[in-house]
Amino acid sequence: MDDLVLARSLFGTTMGFHIIFATLGVGLPLMILCAELLFQKTKDKDYAIMARRWTKGQAVLLGVAIPTGTIAGVQLALLWPGFMEVIGKVMALPFQIEIYAFFIEALFMSIYVYAADRISPRMRIISVSLVLLGASASAILITNVHAFEGTPAGFRIENGEITDVDPWAAFFNPSFFISAAHVAVSAYMTGAFMISTIAAFKMLKNRKNERVYQFHRKALILSLVIGGVFSFLTAINGHESAQMLHEYQPEKLAAAEGLFETQDYAPLAIGGFTDRESQEVKYGIEIPWALSFLAGDSFKTVVVGLNDFPEEYWPPLFVHTLFNGMVIIGSFLIFLSMAGFAWFKILKKPHFPKLFMYAFVLAGPLSLLSIEFGWIFACTGRQPWVIYRILATEDVVTGSTQIGMLFVLFSLIYLVLGVAVLAVLKYYFKRHPVEDELDGGGSNNNNLSVY
Repeated sequence: MDDLVLARSLFGTTMGFHIIFATLGVGLPLMILCAELLFQKTKDKDYAIMARRWTKGQAVLLGVAIPTGTIAGVQLALLWPGFMEVIGKVMALPFQIEIYAFFIEALFMSIYVYAADRISPRMRIISVSLVLLGASASAILITNVHAFEGTPAGFRIENGEITDVDPWAAFFNPSFFISAAHVAVSAYMTGAFMISTIAAFKMLKNRKNERVYQFHRKALILSLVIGGVFSFLTAINGHESAQMLHEYQPEKLAAAEGLFETQDYAPLAIGGFTDRESQEVKYGIEIPWALSFLAGDSFKTVVVGLNDFPEEYWPPLFVHTLFNGMVIIGSFLIFLSMAGFAWFKILKKPHFPKLFMYAFVLAGPLSLLSIEFGWIFACTGRQPWVIYRILATEDVVTGSTQIGMLFVLFSLIYLVLGVAVLAVLKYYFKRHPVEDELDGGGSNNNNLSVY
């Protein structure tokens, strides 16, 4: 592989690993907050136990998200010096503000973890709310740099020099609000469905222990409600994102749908793969006129095809598969959350069929897979540009010849970190089973008895 491919592979591996912990680091605080609020409202100590146990997991994940995020920042400077020169002059604001967002998250996470039994119920809720705010703001600010790459604003390059810099125009670039919303709602969705995976798995293992089964069933229903709401919001935001692509990155939308010829009443292709030679999506299912409606809320909307652009501007055509993966997983999660909620709340069934339970177990990994698909689609679909139509990726890569060795070493580090996280979480929760907390919580339902 040449240096460009190696550099992209190294940074892509780093971000692919980091985004797991960053996404859960945003999604889990919402679940903790909801459990805390339910405890304060119902005085049901099960919700307090959920909040406490999920907080332990959040602390471990945060411990990995911080160093991997730092590695990603260092790699940006080392692998893409030409890109960081532009970012340093034009788009430094998100990095600067993100420091304060992280301080807020870390400070109030410490308060909630170490002082929960010494502060009032209101302060506990405020603490978790600020953890959620800090984590969400941190993710939004960092990914705003990615939004800027797709819809650059606030500067010009003349004769190789950066001029007319407006940092706030760059910050509030055209896709800022849609990108920010997508990062937040998809993270909340993923955090919820990861809880549903754990709860369903524990329910399968404890079918004969009714007390433990009921505890995990409460967690499952809560996660299905939160996950269902935010998976639906993610789908709505996806529609808005498609319209943003139609306006600002039309070749990316065309590649996502395997559309080669410009046309109105354009069909939406689901499944299959894009064949460059025949210029069609093979083995896909076409929904007539749907792409035009998705792009512009009208069946008459003209969608620009790939053949209207130079072939060197085309994104890799496999992004169609990534786009379909996101859509299919998102649709499945919406259906699953609605079906599970209806089974328990409307049909009043106390136990779920095994088919349901296995689907719930899969929900968390599938939501993470969707996040990975989305991130790869967003970055790869912008190629060959690092800053759309302004700066080519191949023009900003480092001249170092040691990237291959770094790629191998960092891949090993991430493998060790991943195994270590799983081992730590398994060890802790095996040593502290929920049965002990359910039995030891006592009958006293005052606010401090479970902390």
